Amino acid sequence: MTNGDKPRAIRSFVIRAGRTTPAQQRALKELWPRYGVDFSPVELNLDELYGRRAPRMVEIGFGNGENLAALAANHPNVDYLGIEVHPPGVGHLLRTLAASHLTNVRVSCHDAVEVFAQQLPAESLDEVLVLFPDPWPKKRHHKRRLIQTPFAQCVAARLKSGALLRLATDWQPYAEHMQQALDACHGLERLAAGLRPQQHERIVTRFEQRGERLGHSIWELVYRRR
Repeated sequence: MTNGDKPRAIRSFVIRAGRTTPAQQRALKELWPRYGVDFSPVELNLDELYGRRAPRMVEIGFGNGENLAALAANHPNVDYLGIEVHPPGVGHLLRTLAASHLTNVRVSCHDAVEVFAQQLPAESLDEVLVLFPDPWPKKRHHKRRLIQTPFAQCVAARLKSGALLRLATDWQPYAEHMQQALDACHGLERLAAGLRPQQHERIVTRFEQRGERLGHSIWELVYRRR
């Protein structure tokens, strides 16, 4: 494990007291054995996890999973791993996966920094997607931002050569921070950054809708593994 792979002591999230519905609670209990990936500091065998060899994509912080489920339904030839720490969103996605009979998705309810550092094999991913991560706008909280150069180096090491890292935010100062952090990662090269320079195939999430209602512009960044 390199220095860039070491999990940070400072978390990029706070588990807020959100209401998990009875249906979501049932999904977490009954569907987790089918779709869930428990955290342990042991590298995953992805072919074994999905029962096949296929292109692999990870979405970090999938919210309620609407975008991830849509991608999985549209691309059954691709395997998807969603990482989200908030149980209500995980429960919502599990219900969607079961209702849609999707078999190409697995779900982690753990810190993405530790999942990447300890569970995902090197050069195993074809794409990583980070949509509207918490911008932690107050200066004293900037250290909590997920996108930092050490984590970018860890992500880059898990991408195959030529694979893509795509990000989006409605907070311009965070977009600038992300670009600076990612430009400093020697394993990545920037392909695009700015106001929707290269919009990825994705649905408009509720976080994006909220930002647009507030008059925020949507910033997107695209990087490629060297």
